[in-house]
Amino acid sequence: MPDSPEAPKSLRDPVLLEARRAMADAAHVRPLRAFARRIAAERNADVPDPDPLDGGVDARLLLLLETPGPSIGRTGFVSRDNATGTAANLFRFLNEAGIARRDTLIWNAVPWVIHAPGALNRAPRRSEAVAAAPYFAPLLALLPRLAVVVPAGRFAQAAASPLAELRPDLPLVPIPHPSPTYVCTSPSVRERILAGLTRAATHLGRAS
Repeated sequence: MPDSPEAPKSLRDPVLLEARRAMADAAHVRPLRAFARRIAAERNADVPDPDPLDGGVDARLLLLLETPGPSIGRTGFVSRDNATGTAANLFRFLNEAGIARRDTLIWNAVPWVIHAPGALNRAPRRSEAVAAAPYFAPLLALLPRLAVVVPAGRFAQAAASPLAELRPDLPLVPIPHPSPTYVCTSPSVRERILAGLTRAATHLGRAS
């Protein structure tokens, strides 16, 4: 597997993006990619692929965001390497928390694109969280090594409630959303994100 990028937003480089796409059907992400295709067909909407530089089905930490943003159309991946402020913050926070990339899977509580083509992203609706809930069980079935779930932001935290019923043994460690708009509101937001990810990392230590 290629070395991980050393700086955020690397997928804005067309050469690196094509290299990542060439890895998209790697064995450790193939079942998740097929699952994404299934959701896309059922919801008649685009669903981005997992990043093949992440852990795929071997992931032990599931980082749950809200819904795919407009940048997904440019890369086709849910990735910390996308050229957005949120992805760049995730890149830095996960590194600072000392969480190995191979241990992570980044997914969305509502995994399909909800905004209209060409439009800015919008906040997901409660009805969309309800529609997405049945996909958690098959997602968990694809992640046999999962040790902790980190829902980012209020919507993801509320949408993740079915996980507690499906896997009451699975720790949920909520963090604030890593959007620059929110992170910049107060220094405490950054501190809370890092504290949560550091706490999540302790669960990885216990499960290793």
